[in-house]
Amino acid sequence: MSRQPVSHTIFIERLVIALVVIGIALLLWHLRGLFILVFGAVLVEVILNIIARPLRERARLPSPLALAAAVLLVVAVIGGAAWMFGAEVARQAEGLRTLVPAAWALVMQRLDGLGIGEAVRQWTAALGAGGGVLGHIGAIAMSIGSGIFDTLLVVVGGTYLAAQPDLYRTGLLKLIPARGRELAAEALDAGGRALHLWLLGRLVSMAVVAFLTWLGLTLIGVPSALTLALLAGLLEFVPFIGPIVAAVPAVLLAFGAGPDKALWVGLLFLAIQQFEGNVLEPLVQQRAVDLPPALLLFAVVAGGLVFGVVGILFAAPLTVVLYVLVKRLYVREALHTRTPLPGEK
Repeated sequence: MSRQPVSHTIFIERLVIALVVIGIALLLWHLRGLFILVFGAVLVEVILNIIARPLRERARLPSPLALAAAVLLVVAVIGGAAWMFGAEVARQAEGLRTLVPAAWALVMQRLDGLGIGEAVRQWTAALGAGGGVLGHIGAIAMSIGSGIFDTLLVVVGGTYLAAQPDLYRTGLLKLIPARGRELAAEALDAGGRALHLWLLGRLVSMAVVAFLTWLGLTLIGVPSALTLALLAGLLEFVPFIGPIVAAVPAVLLAFGAGPDKALWVGLLFLAIQQFEGNVLEPLVQQRAVDLPPALLLFAVVAGGLVFGVVGILFAAPLTVVLYVLVKRLYVREALHTRTPLPGEK
């Protein structure tokens, strides 16, 4: 049986559709930076709701007042921390700016004495010039203090989302055909619960890591212990890469006082990470999302390759949401396989 030839009209229609699809795909690719900032705003919305929910449920405050109180509480905490520790952190940060290069120069002198200094210089130069994932890792430290506009955009957008979450949720669901809206709503709720629980656990881990790092560095006698501890706590938000980046300046400073002290600092960071990964994390995340470590590792790599530094920062929470959506929409709905979801009773 011979096939009917495709008419010119049908061919042109298909060609136009293909070009439109390609154009939309290219547009979405160019807007990927905007999408990751939108996800950052969602994270801010979740954090504000974590604070506002007890005020709504226990203090019986109306939602607008609870949100305003949550924003004021965050501002008060940040302002109070800046008032109590700001001068000391600024002093230590200024000291770090001069101590770290001096410590690196001393490290290179000692490596030159061992005959491997030039090889290390070539290796670090190659990392700095590379365009791969290691180049993005190094860019984390270089981008601290930058991106003020993006940060303001994320914070303001997250506040708007927190003020009217149902408005944006309903608008998003209306883009989906009516027959699939109920399932989509369930998937969105599951993703939101997982993100809420993951963020709670991550904030606890960050606080514990910062305290243990400050205590350990103080006992060892490393300068700028408070600043280094705050850096370790903040970078704990980024799995795998964050702790490594946080350990580098501490080990460098300790190396300036002697290899034995650098060894103690390295062991301190290793012990804290072992405690966080094997003791604290299972306790904190036992009701949240237990992501496979290999999946999380490659998600961080993919986030850096696709979105740059911001993608590395947001890779873990974005993976949490995608992981739960796949389990709900594909494993349960398409494969009809029972699988637990975070926060589900």
